[in-house]
Amino acid sequence: MCSVSAQNNGIEDIEVQKLRIENTITQSEFDTQRGDYFSAKTNLETALSLAIKTEDKQNQGIIYAKIGKLQFLVNEFDKALVSLTKAAEIQRDINDSQNLAVTYSIKGILHAGKEEYKNALEYLNSAKTLFEEQNLEVNIPEITLNQAKIHLQLKDYKTAKSLLEKTIVLAKKNNQNNILSDALIYSGKALDKLGNNKQGITLANEGLEIALANQLTENINKGYVTLSDIYQNDGNFEEAYSYLQKHVKLSDSILNIERASLSPEKRAEFIESYNAAEFQKLQKKVEDQESDSNLAKITTILSIALITILSLLTLSLYKNNNIRLKSNNMLQEKNDDLIEAMKKAELASKTKANFLSTVTHELRTPLYAVTGLTNMLLEEKPNPDQIPHLKSLKFSGDYLLTFINDILQINKIEANKVELDPVLFNLKTKVENVCSALNNSALDNNVQMHYEFQKDLPETFIGDNLKISQILINLIGNAIKFTKDGDIWVRVYSISNNGDDHTLRFEIEDNGIGISKEKQDNMFESFSQGSIQINRKYGGTGLGLSIVKGLIEILKGKIYLKSELGKGTTFFFEIPLTYAPETVKIKKEDYSKNISNLDISNIKILIVEDNKINQMITKKILSKMNLQCDIVDNGEDAVEKVRENDYNVVLMDIHMPGISGLEATKIIRTFDKELTIFALTAVTLEDKMHEFDEAGFNDIISKPFKQEDFEKKLYEVLANDHNTKASSIN
Repeated sequence: MCSVSAQNNGIEDIEVQKLRIENTITQSEFDTQRGDYFSAKTNLETALSLAIKTEDKQNQGIIYAKIGKLQFLVNEFDKALVSLTKAAEIQRDINDSQNLAVTYSIKGILHAGKEEYKNALEYLNSAKTLFEEQNLEVNIPEITLNQAKIHLQLKDYKTAKSLLEKTIVLAKKNNQNNILSDALIYSGKALDKLGNNKQGITLANEGLEIALANQLTENINKGYVTLSDIYQNDGNFEEAYSYLQKHVKLSDSILNIERASLSPEKRAEFIESYNAAEFQKLQKKVEDQESDSNLAKITTILSIALITILSLLTLSLYKNNNIRLKSNNMLQEKNDDLIEAMKKAELASKTKANFLSTVTHELRTPLYAVTGLTNMLLEEKPNPDQIPHLKSLKFSGDYLLTFINDILQINKIEANKVELDPVLFNLKTKVENVCSALNNSALDNNVQMHYEFQKDLPETFIGDNLKISQILINLIGNAIKFTKDGDIWVRVYSISNNGDDHTLRFEIEDNGIGISKEKQDNMFESFSQGSIQINRKYGGTGLGLSIVKGLIEILKGKIYLKSELGKGTTFFFEIPLTYAPETVKIKKEDYSKNISNLDISNIKILIVEDNKINQMITKKILSKMNLQCDIVDNGEDAVEKVRENDYNVVLMDIHMPGISGLEATKIIRTFDKELTIFALTAVTLEDKMHEFDEAGFNDIISKPFKQEDFEKKLYEVLANDHNTKASSIN
């Protein structure tokens, strides 16, 4: 009876231990789902100890596989491979084919994560074969899904599509919503790559709906980014941007949770508790030794000291490499994460452009009032003692406008939105004009300008003369700013030519303060002038050289720098230009006088502007040109005014309360296609131009505008209107 009782107790103990193992494994799975990977790992190690103690080989294999999967999730690929290899060895020894298939499946995913696609497919095929031998059809959809993902990475879209179709059928049959959702989303991606965008959108949306209905966060995120990509390829950028925003928002939430789970505090807590436990185990083991020899005592002391040192060293190394650990976690993301990061970068670029557009609009609107009022006051014969103050105000306004324009220029260059505008021009005259325009500034610093143009070099070329002027103005302006009581040489010559195609070198040399060797490497970066002291002493935005480099690269050229501190600086850039015959010089016109020569007795202009100061300034400019105007301060009234009156020109502000200038113009175009409507706006980014065209604007006048440009555009419209009427009378 006693023997039977003991056997029964032994059986019960084994069953209890198995139950404990299963419960601990279950707890680790809950921890993994919560993202608490360290607790999950601790529970799995506890379960593994119990399985080894009870010689439970099957659970040992299962646990090693789960540990490997967990290590893979936290990007410990090498450790994961070791754990999975141990699992496979045990499972092959005991012929546990079902769990061996699971291990092979995880190894396949691991190799795919390391971009070892051949090995990945081999393990996944082995897993699929084992599942089929065991009649475990329910496990096959996950295998075919992962195989399809690999073929997508290999750009074998037809094979991927075929595997995904099998996955969808099996997942529906087995009610596996997670796999079904994932397979539909990836099918959308495959069809998009095969050129069937519409069907791709349909399937991706179907997968996203299943994910949303079942709160499958990862699949929802995949759905968002996949639909964003497909819509972008389809040319529907509005929808693409909308889904990209959703994706980034959800990604940030997921990332915050992962950061909390994998935070430095969690790692430190785990390491510290682990080392403390190991220390106690070893200390107890040493204390239990029966030998009291000197060697044993020394071993005890040394062992305890060694463990203590290792514990402290581990924590110390962790703290010293805190930033590196967090960086590695981000850098070791899988391929999908890399794509997501690229999408985030793209969104960041768009966000920056929108931010700059908004901020510059907010800055340029009041700046329009500052520069406009200042110019008006200077023209109205102010008191002599007021003139210096007004000139200082004008200088400050012009400086701020230059700074804003520089920021916009940098933004356009970085966004690849600067387009070339090649025209026929006289290069020699162009450089002479730039030098002449800057000569007064040079004389203020007691600097002499010297201009050398190669004698036998042709003078007229085809190229973007405005960008060349901007480059020269920046470089010569810099030379003047950093030179006092010295000289500046501007040289232009050809370094090579093939028929009419020349490579020209421009040199701007000064004998000013120079640039130290350590500062030269950063001179072409934004907001860089060498030092804070230089910024304060000489002023400037620190954006000029960055703009210069960007423009020269757009012109397919190169720029170089040679300088020595205290001895001066030479900037030289090389650009290709094509010779062309002499061009006709265009005489500068006084459009204000030209307008006065027209019959403007019946001219009607409508100003649509909600800012009272801007209303006054615009009206003052028109009055100076002897033009009469009406003013309204919102889009609704603008539409009614146009219905009731016969205007020649409408100056339409864009940002107003109620309906915007864009909406008002769209409404006007429904009943008046011929009326000239100018967008009077502070928004200047090119990515807004299509909106103005679609709304029906004839042209854009950017605020704050140059009065000459404003007069020129009005003159062209009014002169054309006058000629049309004259011709109809004849």
